[in-house]
Amino acid sequence: MPELAILFEHPAWFEPLFAALKRGGVDYVAVPVSDHRFDPTGSQPPAPVIFNRVAMSSFLREPEHPLFYTMALLDHWRGQGATVLNGPEVMAIDSSKARQLSLLHRLGLAAPRTRVVHRAADLAAAAEGIGFPLLVKANIGGSGAGIMRFDSAAELAAVVAAGDQPHSVDQVLLVQEAVPARGGVIWRLETLGGKFLYAIEVDGAGQFDLCPADACDDDRGTPIAMRAFDPPAEIIAGAERVAQAMGMDVGGVEVMVDDRDATAKFYDINALSNFVARPVQVLGYDPHDRLVEWLRQRIAEARV
Repeated sequence: MPELAILFEHPAWFEPLFAALKRGGVDYVAVPVSDHRFDPTGSQPPAPVIFNRVAMSSFLREPEHPLFYTMALLDHWRGQGATVLNGPEVMAIDSSKARQLSLLHRLGLAAPRTRVVHRAADLAAAAEGIGFPLLVKANIGGSGAGIMRFDSAAELAAVVAAGDQPHSVDQVLLVQEAVPARGGVIWRLETLGGKFLYAIEVDGAGQFDLCPADACDDDRGTPIAMRAFDPPAEIIAGAERVAQAMGMDVGGVEVMVDDRDATAKFYDINALSNFVARPVQVLGYDPHDRLVEWLRQRIAEARV
């Protein structure tokens, strides 16, 4: 049996990870989730350590998406004795912007003002508590999917009347203030094992489709401007608290500085980190190598 299984959905995103595992001599198996099935009375784990790499944006690529299936599968494998990294409890928060915002509030971290609804008919009333401009977001998104900006109540009413508002696969929608990001940038802090790994500053805070990963960079055709960044200590501490509170083994936390009052606002958590495009150029090293070393430690612990 291999010592590690990578459960994944996107066919290209994890080639850098697979290459790093091979360089490191890790005995692993890649398990695509797209055509997977399991027997809840059997189906032993494919390896003693399972690393979940299924993206929230998978619903954009597969109408019969594997999000909720993956949670059940990971829970099953854990019940069979496997060590599961970024397991079902992490996916439950990763797949819910509403739960992310509740977590940020519990941790005392500033976040954009938001209302949560489950019917399009309730968007207008929710907007009254936020004011314009605002964003309507799908609770389950990915790569900016399911986000629209509205500058007036009339504009929102017209879109809702036409049924053209964002739709979330779980029927939950968010109405959120449109935060003007200072300098037009966001900060993305990556964590590994609950500790800060690196941060990048990304241009284009007014855009929604922001993804610093290699494949996203290729798909867009035009590279996203980004650079290595040293966040303030309190922002690093906040990102680490988020990762530790939700049990996120590997993942990113996104922050922007509100230009109105200079408040750093945490606004998104992403447990699928396939790291920054051109990592050596941007960071000076390849974080996949550190990820592989960390995975080696988890494999060694699972043997005990």
